[in-house]
Amino acid sequence: MTNRAAVLVGPGQIVIEQRPVPTPAPREVLVEVTSVGVCGSDVHWYAHGRIGDLVVRSPLVLGHECAGRVAAVGRHVTKHAIGDRVCLEPGVPCGRCRECRSGRYNLCVDVAFFATPPVDGAFADFVTIHEDFAWALPDGMSDDVGALMEPLSVGIWACRKASITAGDRVLVTGAGPIGLLTMQVAKAFGATHVAVSDVNAHRLSVAQRMGATRVLRAGHDAPGEVDALIECSGHPAALVAGIRALRPAGTAVLVGMGPEPTAEIPLSLIQHRELWVTGTFRYANTYPAAIELAATGRVDVAALITGHYDLDDTETALLASHDDTATIKLMVHPRTTA
Repeated sequence: MTNRAAVLVGPGQIVIEQRPVPTPAPREVLVEVTSVGVCGSDVHWYAHGRIGDLVVRSPLVLGHECAGRVAAVGRHVTKHAIGDRVCLEPGVPCGRCRECRSGRYNLCVDVAFFATPPVDGAFADFVTIHEDFAWALPDGMSDDVGALMEPLSVGIWACRKASITAGDRVLVTGAGPIGLLTMQVAKAFGATHVAVSDVNAHRLSVAQRMGATRVLRAGHDAPGEVDALIECSGHPAALVAGIRALRPAGTAVLVGMGPEPTAEIPLSLIQHRELWVTGTFRYANTYPAAIELAATGRVDVAALITGHYDLDDTETALLASHDDTATIKLMVHPRTTA
């Protein structure tokens, strides 16, 4: 078997390498990768070679939204067999620290997360992962949709942090892939009014087609009072405007990564209205819910996909995700489905 990998060797430089096929360790599975979503973080790593304090100091394989087929199993594997279709939860925590033992494994400082230096990601023919973080896909779900259980998990985690329930009014700022999925999850959780704001008219039209109750031109249209803000754009002005729209005791959940310092938030307003403001970091215990929401049609994941690329064209996909304003989610296919 060959194992091609699209490797970031420097900012703006991807090369295709032949690497050894990895051998699964005990309780690991070897997965033949068929679908990988291009994430905004992949584009940022490619363009800048760093995200915040994390710097790419050696060649790195990008890609963390992925699905495929089990090609081999290590010793003591009991959850999967060769040929099983799986999607991968790309962060494997240590399982021993205080955060892991408290169920907050997304905050584990010793996590091995795909495409985060120095851990290689999934723009490759084969990857290995602990069997607990490979999730079986239903027969009716495509590998592309399976790969996008990762960004869907981000939306689920954000809605859980916002405690969204029946009858809530929600504002989602940012109509990128995360915002569009979060909007749908909020509705699945029972929110009856979900407004989406953005500066991109095309993405707002997509949000409307996907079921947004209202679409707003960021900086122009007032959202009205809401119970929860889920900020997915990373734009400081969107955060401040969203906080100002919250009702007393409302909740603001910060998902999008903005510049540092990100914004001068209205502290007196937060104090006087007793607002809850929280960040999110990835997700924990979300994949079963993500698979159910997608499999039952409560969230339309496939509607986000706007293009497909072979592994050899990974660099083209990264550039297209950055440059084409009509792009929402592009998929890279290291191995073709049978």
